[in-house]
Amino acid sequence: MTTECNQFVFGFHPQKRREIRAQFDGGAITSDGGGLLLREVEKRVGILRQFAACFTDYRNADLIEHQVEERVYGLALGYEDLNDHEELRNDPLLAVLVEKSDPRNPVLAGKSTLNRLELTKETASRKERYKKIVLDHGAVDHLLGGGFPASPPRGAKEIILDLDATDDPLHGEQEGRFFHGCYGHYCYLPLYIFCGQFLLCARLRSSNIDASAGSVEELKRIAAQIRSAWPLVRILVRGDSGFCREELMAWCEAEGVDYLLGLAKNERLKAEIAQEMGAAKAQYQETGRVARLFKEFVYQTRESWSCVRRVVAKAEHLEKGENPRFVVTSLSAEPWPAQALYEEHYCARGDMENRIKEQLMLFSDRTSTHYLRSNQLRLYFSSIAYVLLQMLRRLGLAGTELAKAQCSTIRLKLLKIGALIRITVRKVWISLAGGYPHVALFQQVHEKLCAVPLKY
Repeated sequence: MTTECNQFVFGFHPQKRREIRAQFDGGAITSDGGGLLLREVEKRVGILRQFAACFTDYRNADLIEHQVEERVYGLALGYEDLNDHEELRNDPLLAVLVEKSDPRNPVLAGKSTLNRLELTKETASRKERYKKIVLDHGAVDHLLGGGFPASPPRGAKEIILDLDATDDPLHGEQEGRFFHGCYGHYCYLPLYIFCGQFLLCARLRSSNIDASAGSVEELKRIAAQIRSAWPLVRILVRGDSGFCREELMAWCEAEGVDYLLGLAKNERLKAEIAQEMGAAKAQYQETGRVARLFKEFVYQTRESWSCVRRVVAKAEHLEKGENPRFVVTSLSAEPWPAQALYEEHYCARGDMENRIKEQLMLFSDRTSTHYLRSNQLRLYFSSIAYVLLQMLRRLGLAGTELAKAQCSTIRLKLLKIGALIRITVRKVWISLAGGYPHVALFQQVHEKLCAVPLKY
């Protein structure tokens, strides 16, 4: 963030005989020098350009100065509130990132402009006085849904779509606000779909619904995009017991999509593995260590399921007692026997929890506007910021010490670099802090990005 000249001098305890005085007169200084790497990523993938194209701007084109990209860069660099942009609007580095023609006079978007952007109605037109930048939500969904690599990894025959819902706590009277008994507070219940680290869906929903509500509609859209790009690759849907619903499984079976879902335990299921649970308990009592046995069988509910399906059970005994778990799947036993299916395949979905935590690192929970539509827009901004950082991780951090780092670590170690900015008619000079401790890493990432061809 830039500093402005201020004549007030701060006095500090001297160092031996030397006085220590501080003053806000350093000129154009930023704490986000590493943001230049994000600009290099954007020049190669164009995610922000594509996101901006999802907006229809009814303002007078001759008077337009502000761009959607400003808010995404702000989130990626750690500025969660619109209020932060009252200072960022004078930051010459952010002006460089968003391609301002004259970064010496940036005049970027402030909080009021961004607030009008968020609160524009779906039906807005040129007749509106202030709020007339309309977002096409379907276009953003299509952009995110096509966010997987242009080609599958070498030898890959299957891609996995991980589904999960989480709580987004609310502290006001937002539209669509409901109390959720499981989480114990008022919240939204956003739905996320990931393919590995690639975010394909971020749907904000009211919390008075089932966790799986709307998931089939999202999967239809994403599966169509995947098959258009990768026609020969199989698709597997993976989720916890909140997504084990007849509608979803029946759709998967009809569309040739595999599924691996948690199955909520009941008395009938526990009776199926009573013998295995007894054996696990005896083994635990003998060894004092966790005992785990597996069994598979076919199962059908009495009312809700339309057919019998393969179920794999884990009969586990811990120090605290029995811990039975069940999953239902369309995968056959030959390539995936019971134990491998559960331990290697199903449990791997736990990594999605890390991806959801990364959304919070990009302030996806800042859904504090009154309307559900504008809060969905905020979620989109956070999602696009995540995609930008994920592209940095994929293109620039592969093979480095930050190859698997989370967004907050990438921001701290690679983006938050102090720098002095000097702008002339022909050049922008950015003097990065000489005491920056990760110079070799920065150079390595820069070289990797420069090796990727420019597209924009």
